[in-house]
Amino acid sequence: MTSPRPPAHLEPATKKWWRAVICDFDLEPHHLRLLQLAAEAWDSAQSARAVIQTEGMTYLDRFGCPKPRPEVAIERDARIGFARLLRELALDGVDGPETPRAPRTADYGNRR
Repeated sequence: MTSPRPPAHLEPATKKWWRAVICDFDLEPHHLRLLQLAAEAWDSAQSARAVIQTEGMTYLDRFGCPKPRPEVAIERDARIGFARLLRELALDGVDGPETPRAPRTADYGNRR
């Protein structure tokens, strides 16, 4: 069986990462969709980062007040999405979210 090809719209470096993941891991079809979303999130974050590098993190509105560029939020959201998708895929060998968490201690939630 041939390995799936990376989506054509991904950046070359992201396509390379896609191929490395496909070669290193045995992924089911639903994992491939998560992998695509992660790759797209990475590209979005990198595109936003490039704009921030050239234009700065803020711009001046019509009143001369500094405002955050929209790319700042785009980069933040894409990074969070990428990290969450990687966690869902468990590519680094970390247990998935269905793994039970450590029990709470007796003093959990008690503030003084």
